[in-house]
Amino acid sequence: MALPSVNRCIFFGFKIYALLLLFGCTNKKTELVWDKSFYKIGSQSSIRTTDMNQDGILDLIIGAGRNEEQFSESGILAINGQNGELIWQQETQDQVFGAATFLDIDNDKIEDIIIGGRGPQLKALNGKTGDVIWQFNPEQYQSDSLLKYARYNFYNTVLIPDQNEDGLADILTVNGGNARAEVNSYKDRYPGVLLILDAKNGNIIKGDTMPDGRESYMSPICFSQPDNADYTLIFGSGGETISGNLYQISLSEFVANGLKNAENIASEKDHGFIAPPTAVDISKDGILDIVAISHASTVFAINGKDLSQMWKKKIENTECSNSMAVGYFNDDDIPDLFTFVSKGVWPENNGSLQIMLDGKNGEIAYQNTMGCTGFSSPVVYDLDNDGIDEAIISINEFDCNTSFANKITGGIQNKLLAINFKSNTIQPIDQQPDFKNIFTTPWIGDLDNDGYLDILYGQYYSPNIDILSFLGMRVKRISTSIPMREEVKWGAYMGSNGDGIYPIP
Repeated sequence: MALPSVNRCIFFGFKIYALLLLFGCTNKKTELVWDKSFYKIGSQSSIRTTDMNQDGILDLIIGAGRNEEQFSESGILAINGQNGELIWQQETQDQVFGAATFLDIDNDKIEDIIIGGRGPQLKALNGKTGDVIWQFNPEQYQSDSLLKYARYNFYNTVLIPDQNEDGLADILTVNGGNARAEVNSYKDRYPGVLLILDAKNGNIIKGDTMPDGRESYMSPICFSQPDNADYTLIFGSGGETISGNLYQISLSEFVANGLKNAENIASEKDHGFIAPPTAVDISKDGILDIVAISHASTVFAINGKDLSQMWKKKIENTECSNSMAVGYFNDDDIPDLFTFVSKGVWPENNGSLQIMLDGKNGEIAYQNTMGCTGFSSPVVYDLDNDGIDEAIISINEFDCNTSFANKITGGIQNKLLAINFKSNTIQPIDQQPDFKNIFTTPWIGDLDNDGYLDILYGQYYSPNIDILSFLGMRVKRISTSIPMREEVKWGAYMGSNGDGIYPIP
């Protein structure tokens, strides 16, 4: 197809004009800096960045692995941000699907990595070498009536204030989800466990099972409110076919008394809360509110001041395990929400909808249907400097009637796209046939401190196999001509800081 009469640049070795329509050909070229392949593995994790080799350029950490319940020498990868070369890798017994949390545990001025996944696997790794500082050991808690349930999957971790006065922040996370439990059955469903772990050695400081006794897949968040010395924890229970609840409790109350006094702030029947919640001020009172979407695609907006429901929106005939991204997608001064939802019923989902909700009232302000079911989340930036944010998303095009257990027929193609909500247009960034991306959220930010936006993302080789299996992966870095006029606030999974918090202006 011939291109329109516009200035053209070479992008990825072929001509593409979408980004040029936004920015034109400036002195700074948009180009593929590197494209690194890894064989026999894949990832359900999302990229985080920190400077591990102290060269002034951010490096990448991503969880990886082979197929479920398989050992891999390449379960956690540290990738050089400058050239894509492997800095180090760490072996794992199963897939590591969490995204990394960074903390300088050993006081060597280089951030160390805390990351988890199936198994139960939760490890702290030396950021410089990849050596194990500690790894969680479930066996030492098997005689404890509650903590014995912390033997399944670890989800994302967030840092909380020092709880044991050792001078180091500690770790909040959840463990839960028996992968061998049958769909639509309550048999072998064990309660999820909310945990505070000592960041120095991985030992449990405090833990308790979900107040309703149900499983949990939701990564918790922790935040402080203005003029409040305590911290708020938000966590959830339930699964794809198991009813669940969304809870709030103060950090001090959890440490003192466990979860018995947690407040139920939202509930869903026959579905739980899987996607991480988001803390964002949509009431414009300087206090963080809570926005969460259930697996039944009901979005709840909870007032952070008094926990009253501000609005609720049900997206009919869909399900959701995707977290919300936050940005200013219309012309008012209230942050808005954007995510994916899946058509159909788990595990036979058969399509995807992209939904943007007006933060003011929860009404659907944008809706599109692109690609098939996937669990990557959007990232957000004002790419064209018009005062309205765009969302960058990864989608997969294949036969959407293919179930997660069946082989893909007719091929698959992964696309990286930018949605312009103001002009209601889609700008392609990259596309790759025979590759998929079901889980990995892209990363955007200034990787090399040159004042221009970089894009990092992963794609996974998929030549007529089932949707979840891995045969190899590639990670790409795009250097763009988009000036970094302001800090990226939502540039990774659960936001640029990985904590689910959208900063109050």
